[in-house]
Amino acid sequence: MTANATRVLVLNSGSSSVKYQLLDMRDGSRLAAGLVERIGEETSRLTHTPLATGGDKREREARIAGHEEALKAVADELSADGLGLDSPELAAIGHRVVHGGLKFTEPTVIDDAVLKEIERLVPVAPLHNPANITGIRTAQALRPDLPQVAVFDTAFHTTMPEHAARYAIDVETADAHRIRRYGFHGTSHAYVSRKTAELLGKAPEDVNVIVLHLGNGASASAVAGGRCVDTSMGLTPLEGLVMGTRSGDIDPAVVFHLKRVAGMDADEIDVLLNKKSGLIGLCGDNDMREIRRRIDEGDQRAALAFDIYIHRLKKYIGAYSAVLGRVDAVAFTAGVGENAAPVREAAVKGLEELGLAVDADLNSVRSDEARLISPEYARVAVAVVPTDEELEIANQTYALVSN
Repeated sequence: MTANATRVLVLNSGSSSVKYQLLDMRDGSRLAAGLVERIGEETSRLTHTPLATGGDKREREARIAGHEEALKAVADELSADGLGLDSPELAAIGHRVVHGGLKFTEPTVIDDAVLKEIERLVPVAPLHNPANITGIRTAQALRPDLPQVAVFDTAFHTTMPEHAARYAIDVETADAHRIRRYGFHGTSHAYVSRKTAELLGKAPEDVNVIVLHLGNGASASAVAGGRCVDTSMGLTPLEGLVMGTRSGDIDPAVVFHLKRVAGMDADEIDVLLNKKSGLIGLCGDNDMREIRRRIDEGDQRAALAFDIYIHRLKKYIGAYSAVLGRVDAVAFTAGVGENAAPVREAAVKGLEELGLAVDADLNSVRSDEARLISPEYARVAVAVVPTDEELEIANQTYALVSN
């Protein structure tokens, strides 16, 4: 890697989309960002923002047949800003990979063996890993000479002890089929737990944090001294908190009941629990702003959905307080966690005996900065910490290739 190679392109390839950011690792600044969506549909859309030049956002709509075409379109947009993939200043491409199993505990330079292992994990991440693999192969074809780095959503959670990671099922069956709790949103939990420690003026190894990543997908983690010791998502992202369209924790026998009584097959139940449950299943909306608007108008169905959502959050805060023994901070992050003041207030209300409280005035402030929203007398800090998964991926990628 040459001395002037200080840029990292971060790619997040979904089944029908590619999110990307180009960052300058000298200061972590963003040079460009964008999204290609509806890949493979009749009308696809590419949105590109040239942040380095301060230019206007550019949008174009046309059919983009596949990921190779999508990444070529991204390369064209970057080239138009003088930031092309052929630039000698590009040090590496960092890829978000959802599932790394137990093998990948840290960012990894991608070679054939790594790709084969990511493919081997497709059965436990059928919705995510195939799209990640497609993005990697396409990027490799565009820049075969450039280091490609996989940063795994599951890696941060591989520090969980066995008693937290194992399910209480037959050990031989579990091991044969790689059934255990892996956790997800790891790059966010790593970034936010570290930033929370900085906010408190302490080193990460001196701080115990409960991180609440609340977006359309939602997860909680218990982080002791910078290491994850428990997290709410499990074998898949379905377990845990109530989410936008996912049920979170349910009695496993619900699946058997639906098969026997409702005549539903495995695929139908999968769709029900992943796409038609959570907030949207409870009240028909998965946008917290809309749910709060309906509550203000007296909508009882929306109010019940909100109460169920908060009840589950409180259970995890309480459980992780017990797991950690000592809690220094609870940090809210992601779309709902960063922007929905009523969620933060309700989640903490009634937990004063655990040392938690929220200052109403501080909680009502909207800001893009990490901040405390708890009163000075609170024994446990309550923080709002905007997550930055792209920066975390870029940092981990650049640290690996520069070494």
